[in-house]
Amino acid sequence: MLSLDPKQNTERDNYKLLIGSIVPRPIAFVTTRSETGVVNGAPFSYFNIVSSNPPMVSLAIQRPTGERKDTARNIYGNGEFVVHIVDQDNVVKINETAASLPPEDSEVEMANLTLVPSTGISVPGIRESKVRMECRLVQGIPLGGEGPGSDLLIGEIVRFHVDEAIYENGRINPRGLNAVSRLAGANYAAIGDIFSIERPK
Repeated sequence: MLSLDPKQNTERDNYKLLIGSIVPRPIAFVTTRSETGVVNGAPFSYFNIVSSNPPMVSLAIQRPTGERKDTARNIYGNGEFVVHIVDQDNVVKINETAASLPPEDSEVEMANLTLVPSTGISVPGIRESKVRMECRLVQGIPLGGEGPGSDLLIGEIVRFHVDEAIYENGRINPRGLNAVSRLAGANYAAIGDIFSIERPK
C-alpha cells in the first residue's frame, strides 16, 4: 500500500486523492443573492448534514485563486442561501452553472432555470429541484493558512420544500428523488442497488 505525505504533495495531488476516494459525494446546488441583487447559482460537492436539532448543513467553498467565490461572498454578505438537491432530471442544467461567470451575470439565467420565491428568506430557489432548503448562515469559518484555502459555511435550515410526489409518511422516497452524486473528473453516479443491514441493538 502507498503511504503519501500530503505536505509533500501539491494542492492538486491532494485534491485528486480526496475526490477520487471520498465518493460518492452529495451535490448541493446553491442559490445566493449579491449586493446588487443578482441571483447566483453554483453546485458544490463538499456538502453534508451537520445536525438535525436544529437542522443544519455545511458547505465548504474553495478559494482556488485566493479570492472568495460569488457564493461565499454573497452568503457572508446577507447570511442567506438556498440548497437544492441535484437529481437526474436537473443535473445537466446544474452542470452548466459551474461555468465561471463574472459576479454581475447570473448562472441561473444562463442555464434557463426557473426562480421561485422563498418563504422564510429573501433569496429565491429554483423550481427544477424536488428538494430545496432555505438556509440562514450560522457560522462561517475561513480555513487554510498558506495557499488558497476555503470557507466552511454552516447554515440552519429554516424551511424545507419537498415535491409531494416523493414524500411518503414523513420520508423521502430515494427512487423518486433520484439524486445524483459526484465522483472524480467529469463523472457522476446515480442511485444503484439499495440494500439494508439491521443495526446492532
